[in-house]
Amino acid sequence: MKLSKAERQAKILNELSGTASLRVAELAGRMGVSTETIRRDLDELTDKGLLNRTYGGATRSLSSEPSVSERHTLHVTERERIAKATIPLLKDARILMIGSGSTTVHVARRIASEMRDITVLTHAFGVATVLSMNPTIRVLMLPGEYHAEEGATIGVHTVSFLDNYFADAAILGASGLSEEGPSDALIEAAAIYSAMVRRAASTIVVADHSKHNRIFPARYARWREVTHLVTDTAPDGDVARTTKKYDVKVRISG
Repeated sequence: MKLSKAERQAKILNELSGTASLRVAELAGRMGVSTETIRRDLDELTDKGLLNRTYGGATRSLSSEPSVSERHTLHVTERERIAKATIPLLKDARILMIGSGSTTVHVARRIASEMRDITVLTHAFGVATVLSMNPTIRVLMLPGEYHAEEGATIGVHTVSFLDNYFADAAILGASGLSEEGPSDALIEAAAIYSAMVRRAASTIVVADHSKHNRIFPARYARWREVTHLVTDTAPDGDVARTTKKYDVKVRISG
């Protein structure tokens, strides 16, 4: 069956998630289309920032992902389910740290509706905004330089502020999950996530299936530092192997 353009491009991105590079001729042969068709697909995906075009092929993009406002429109149903599945892991928590991102905002919204009398430290304005709907939740906003695309504070002041606090759990999103651990496209945000991991008794990574087997520039934790991974689809390949090796408790939202 001939694939549509959208199906071809989705297949290209899926294949790039498991390998460092792809060749035009190989892709054309696998999909039964001309090399010119594949080149046009790669050019469009490059324009969207989803991969890097090379001579004769493409490599996966390690430098960027959409802004947090754009990410809020993607995989909404999956993220809502992930948020619901995360709440039972927090039943005994009194102090939380929450990182920036679209999935963490969904989790924060659930926290606001189902928890009370807790303290949350966050650098994300979206997280703070939805938590403010619950007057019993005390929110400490971390200082720092405002990063507009991420909707969060970043920088040395943010990290140093965290060094004065401890939390029962850190709740963190990720741009990608690989065998080495969760990683983020924004290096400055990853530094804050790493600080949260160090200051929390447990670390909960919340990430939908589109993040599986993808690598971004800044790894913020190794799997041995992660307590739970909450996702909508069971990971496979290297991510499945390494999470099992380090006894990460994988919770599938369904």
